[in-house]
Amino acid sequence: MSILQAIRTFFFYLLLGTSSLLWCSLSFFVAPFLPFRARYRFINVYWCRCALWLTRVFLNIHVEVKGAENIPKRPCVILANHQSTWETFFLSAYFQPLSQVLKRELLYVPFFGWAMAMLRPIAIDRDNPKAALKHIAKKGDELLKDNIWVLIFPEGTRVPFGTVGKFSRGGTALAVNAELPVLPIAHNAGKYWPKTGWAKKPGTIEVVIGAPMYANGTGPRAIAELNERVQAWNEQTQRDMGSLPPVAAPADVALG
Repeated sequence: MSILQAIRTFFFYLLLGTSSLLWCSLSFFVAPFLPFRARYRFINVYWCRCALWLTRVFLNIHVEVKGAENIPKRPCVILANHQSTWETFFLSAYFQPLSQVLKRELLYVPFFGWAMAMLRPIAIDRDNPKAALKHIAKKGDELLKDNIWVLIFPEGTRVPFGTVGKFSRGGTALAVNAELPVLPIAHNAGKYWPKTGWAKKPGTIEVVIGAPMYANGTGPRAIAELNERVQAWNEQTQRDMGSLPPVAAPADVALG
């Protein structure tokens, strides 16, 4: 990374951290008096847009969205691959209002966590996976009935650019039980905003929104089949954008 890019990255983090502290502090005193949708815009949308603006101005990282016409009118479950912090900013501002799964401990962080708690997140205890799945199912169903998008990263954690983690079935189970589709999203944010380190690369992040996917029936088999379809679509879409190597063709079998 060049010295100029390092300086720009330093000021980006300085302004991002400062804006986060100021905005979360302000939100703590203002947002409780707003109805939920206005509160979501005030806390999440405006600050996430600020973060994306800082990303464009200081890091020279832009975004190109394809498939926006595939977004259904009724909110449903969004399943996206997870490579960086960037997609959290972007998706939180792009889909309104939106709830996502996060670690329960984050809600205890002064001001930041207190502000997040007002956005109806699905806060889970990652040390208790069974209880976490039950909470996602119960809370997620309540949110969907209130016409709130539910964002789930089925890989469970950020994975390095150029790889794909195994998709868990929690998101597809939530969609099937709510009789709603899943909206698949693939991106290559990790190419410019790596999982580790503070260095960033200028460029244009590609975000692809796929057509809504419905389960073929109900029950565990339908959930598993839908989950496999979503992961296969995500992997192929990432291959098409050059994030993953192409599938190797089977070797020719010599005939005797």
